Amino acid sequence: MGQGAYWQDIAVGQQWRTFRRTITETDLVNFINVTGMLEAIFIDAEFDGGAIKGRPVPGALTYTLIEGFILQSMIQGTGLAMLELHQKILGPVMVGDTIQALVEVTDIRPTSKHNRAVVTSRITVYNQRQEVVMEYTAVRLLAGR
Repeated sequence: MGQGAYWQDIAVGQQWRTFRRTITETDLVNFINVTGMLEAIFIDAEFDGGAIKGRPVPGALTYTLIEGFILQSMIQGTGLAMLELHQKILGPVMVGDTIQALVEVTDIRPTSKHNRAVVTSRITVYNQRQEVVMEYTAVRLLAGR
């Protein structure tokens, strides 16, 4: 129970959706305090010098929440390392938005040790309006049986 997938249990082309989560003001405050991202657009609710009105959240917060979902659903106990990451932020995520991702396995390459593989997946993050707000490709080292 709660164990992630071994690389032998997934296939190229396999897809699944993560959990959904609404981002709160508390999430934003906790994240900027932990990371030190003390930019005016994140800490000043009245800031009007930015390109985005309202309460935008850092792209890094969106990414880490989605990675938490992937950890819980795919790689708990089987994820060995994040090897590479390519990310595009395509739209703003605001306090009050609900995010979810579609994960698609795009490549699996067993290593020479045969008890692990390099697994590549494309992650597409959506808001509650089904607008794509982020896309990234993650290359991970996964354990085998």
